[in-house]
Amino acid sequence: MILALLFDTLLAVAMIVVAVWMISVKNAFAAIIDFMVFGLLLALAWLRIEAPDVGLTEIAIGSGATGVILLRARGLARDRDEMSATPSIGFKILVGALCGGVTLGLAALVLMPPDPAPTLAYAAAENLHLTGVGNPITAVLMAYRAFDTFLETVVVLLALLGVWSLTPDRFWGGRPGPAPAASVPAPLTFLAQWLVPLGVLIGIYIFWIGADEPGGKFQGATILAAMWVLLMMAGLTDAPPVTSRRLRAALLVGPAVFMAVGIAGFWLAGDFLAYPPDFAKPVIIVIEAAMLISVAAALGMLLAGPPMRESEP
Repeated sequence: MILALLFDTLLAVAMIVVAVWMISVKNAFAAIIDFMVFGLLLALAWLRIEAPDVGLTEIAIGSGATGVILLRARGLARDRDEMSATPSIGFKILVGALCGGVTLGLAALVLMPPDPAPTLAYAAAENLHLTGVGNPITAVLMAYRAFDTFLETVVVLLALLGVWSLTPDRFWGGRPGPAPAASVPAPLTFLAQWLVPLGVLIGIYIFWIGADEPGGKFQGATILAAMWVLLMMAGLTDAPPVTSRRLRAALLVGPAVFMAVGIAGFWLAGDFLAYPPDFAKPVIIVIEAAMLISVAAALGMLLAGPPMRESEP
């Protein structure tokens, strides 16, 4: 008990210190690294309050993928870009005021919660068996707020379109990122050859157990995207052209299957995105598998960046 309290106290202090350092440091690279460290500490906090699904998502999306995307954006920025400019004092004060307001609002919710607290947790738990899945988080995401989950995937695709919109006209239809290096350090090649098969296996496993245990498509897709990027970094594969039909099919298969199941729900279960009785779990897994492909492809291409070269060397 004492050790747990000591750990929680140190974790809270570390998060505050890293957060203050992150917003006060002047170097953008250091701020991004601090952001990733803060995400890892935040994931530990989620795990401490027994929210492993949220913790895994924070590690995969919040700290991992977002941090790498910020590093990639920083690498693409030029000295005269707006991103490289130092924010004005007024802008910093505005951001600080907004963050302070959000913090006070959250603190008020924690210190003065409504009594009784409005919750649908009991109703969701009582009907969990109708979804066929054992993980209540997956049940909520795919059965009770499925349309929100669909829109979250669409947001990732829109972010990718935003990155692709930065493509110079002469490179449209080309491949993202720099061409594979002619000479890659042997340790990087060795790491990719051994780590990628293991990472792919773990990514698929995290997706598969998401139906009944902490995990799911977003966490699994992040791991798969990371393995894809590692292969590109090691020169073992190249990023596909943005006009590749296979790439576009992979990006669209998730939303397409989601919408197809949603429309079929009118005939099979009487409502949009309603699942037929006794087949809810298989349908949810089919949707999750399709979304896994789309999210992994979108994250991989987001990390690769906008096309910067011709599709053919």
